[in-house]
Amino acid sequence: MESLEEVFQYQLVIRRQTVAQETIEVPLVGKVLKVNVNPGDRVKEGDEICIIESMKMENSILTPVSGAVKEVKVTSGQVVKAGETIAVIEY
Repeated sequence: MESLEEVFQYQLVIRRQTVAQETIEVPLVGKVLKVNVNPGDRVKEGDEICIIESMKMENSILTPVSGAVKEVKVTSGQVVKAGETIAVIEY
């Protein structure tokens, strides 16, 4: 029979293996108007990560998954190109 400590360590290893990451990329060239998240924030699917202005239109960038924000790679006022990383979400 396993000790309680062995069971806990096994469960901890399982939890670490189930973490995945979603990288949110800039879909179009524009200027970041507002960043709504910081590293460590919890987000739900559909939450607004930031707003990008392109061709005089404001575009909300939404998170595709629920999880924790690991990294934020953009700042307000920054000009971004399609394909650049906005944020990384762990789920």
